[in-house]
Amino acid sequence: MRKIWDIHGGVHPEQNKQQSNQTPISFAGIPQHLVFPLSQHIGAPAVAIVEPGQKVLKGEMIAAAKGFVSVPVHASTSGEIIAIEQRQIPHPSGMSAPCIVLMPDGLEQWVEHSGVEDFRSLDKKELLERIRNAGIAGMGGAGFPAAVKLGVRDDQVIETLIINGTECEPYITADDMLMRERAAEIISGAEILQHLINPTKQTLIGVEDNKPEGIAALQAAAAGSSVEIVSFPTKYPSGGEKQLIQILTGKEVPSGGLPASVGVVCQNIGTTVAIFKAITQGEPLISRITTVTGEACQQQRNFEVLLGTPVQHLLDLCQFDEKKCSRLIMGGPMMGFSLLDTQVPIVKATNCILAPSAQELAAPEPAQACIRCGLCEQACPASLLPQQLYWFARGKEHEKLEAHNLADCIECGACSYACPSNIPLVQYYRASKAEIRQQKQDAIKSEQSKVRFEARQERLEQQDRDKEAKRKARKAAAEARAASSAVDGKGDAIQDAVDRAKAKKAAASSTADIAAIEPSPALATDAAQAAIAKAMEKRAAGGRETPTHASLEKALAAIEKRLAAATEKMQQAELDGADTVAAFRIGVEKTIAKQQQAKQALDEFIAQNPQSTATSTPSVSGDAAHDAIARALAKRDAASSMTDEQRLQNAAASIKKRLDKARQKLLEAQQQGSDTVDILTTTVTKMEQKLVDAEQAYASYQTEQQQPTSN
Repeated sequence: MRKIWDIHGGVHPEQNKQQSNQTPISFAGIPQHLVFPLSQHIGAPAVAIVEPGQKVLKGEMIAAAKGFVSVPVHASTSGEIIAIEQRQIPHPSGMSAPCIVLMPDGLEQWVEHSGVEDFRSLDKKELLERIRNAGIAGMGGAGFPAAVKLGVRDDQVIETLIINGTECEPYITADDMLMRERAAEIISGAEILQHLINPTKQTLIGVEDNKPEGIAALQAAAAGSSVEIVSFPTKYPSGGEKQLIQILTGKEVPSGGLPASVGVVCQNIGTTVAIFKAITQGEPLISRITTVTGEACQQQRNFEVLLGTPVQHLLDLCQFDEKKCSRLIMGGPMMGFSLLDTQVPIVKATNCILAPSAQELAAPEPAQACIRCGLCEQACPASLLPQQLYWFARGKEHEKLEAHNLADCIECGACSYACPSNIPLVQYYRASKAEIRQQKQDAIKSEQSKVRFEARQERLEQQDRDKEAKRKARKAAAEARAASSAVDGKGDAIQDAVDRAKAKKAAASSTADIAAIEPSPALATDAAQAAIAKAMEKRAAGGRETPTHASLEKALAAIEKRLAAATEKMQQAELDGADTVAAFRIGVEKTIAKQQQAKQALDEFIAQNPQSTATSTPSVSGDAAHDAIARALAKRDAASSMTDEQRLQNAAASIKKRLDKARQKLLEAQQQGSDTVDILTTTVTKMEQKLVDAEQAYASYQTEQQQPTSN
């Protein structure tokens, strides 16, 4: 006899399995519609690769795996995709998630598929790829992707392969009936896993002793193979992965560790059959065995159910009495969760739909104060301290929860079952786990944002350093050229260039000072002459040149040029109906005042120096400004003669032209990583809204014009 080890804790709830294991497995049929959640497993949700209106075949992939820890989803029958939308999914919180909705056509047309006659001809990589593409996830627990679990490293020695046929949860008999009716497929699947894992010591199928028919069927199918069937006493939760490993091998998986770290790989009975079909027949995971039981159902049995089948369809087959049902549960009474909607679908991890009566499974009584009896600790199979975890969970002391190994809790519910105060301990642990996961995800996002910010700061600092290096290089080159010129006797040329630059700067400063004099309607000739004299004295005191006919004429020409440009911008803004018209008008008025002042100063200078002549290019004498004003007036006249339709059309075209320029500037800023990206983005957004408003106004005008007038 093989030695069997015991586990810490555990409880012995009423089994209630005989209600559903008296009749063979039957096919549940095809419902009116099928709903496929994109997330049916631990890891990243799959990504839809179909569209509404698309025809699909049975077994065709409709959602592809996203990332390494993910599995695809396949159509469980042929039909048409009618929607991809948010729907309620099987989850303790009753949450909604993206789902693909399929309307069956009843034809059951298969996609082209084929299996492998000799799986031993395939290497490990190809076997894993076939399992991954078949969309197989663990069918007895949380739904971990099978290919990831089986992909142990080549340098990692696996001594024992365990097939989990325990099914310790009360009421559930899906694996029991699978062992009775399809034992040969289980053994063949185990041999495929043997070839894939290559265990050095043993391959075991562990089954509790409350399933004598299933044990007998497996022993008969395993005769002559290296697969050993091991029976052990019934005790909940011996079906937990770590607990089963300890029962069969005596090894304890360390906290936070994986079974592979102690040389063990585990797979569920249902998962083993799905792998057998995927390799030998080429069929993806599109159906599973599900128990429908409870006194609210007149017929209690096991069905082979197409994935995506609504729960209501199974309840109808079992003549469900809603009035008799105390609450509807997906899973068993220990680890299952209540369903809020009977339209949620059967997924890859759904092993039971339980519809108990109030006498069979009474509603939970109100929780009372903890009496510190310690029964929860005695029942915990993971050797945790449930009472202490409860207090930490209530206080949201997440660090202490992690220090007390909350992650090792398998949420079996043994502590809640043993608690005389009816405290829902498992619910506290589940909520705390979710909060801890969310905190870790937020921390990861925060760290990523910090890295991006620091990278940007480093990039900007590097740009500044590069600019400074270039500036220093130019300065050094200039100094080198100056030194070379001094050696060649050309130092005077450099000094002359410096003197010319100083003189040019002095002339420009003089012009700016004169042009900056504020206009006054009462400004007399004497005042202008005094201002000129004052400016000349100021320049003379500083050793600079006095104003000349040429410098004053040049200043006037510059002001007239600015006036011409400002006038054109103001008129264009008026035509566009822009918000900047008032600002442009103020700028034009100030520039006109400066023009009058500069012209008056020039006239005063000529009056005082009648013999002086300009040495520079003659001033435009206001021609440029007059021409610009004339053009602006022409535009205004043209605009005033426009119809309302032409004015609206021109306004939209002008805004569109400015929007195109703004978009181009935004694109250049994004490519250069400029700091002006946010400002330009806001500008583009506002202009896009203005364009929409202008186009709507034009369209509304056209609509009004097309409507017949009433007499």
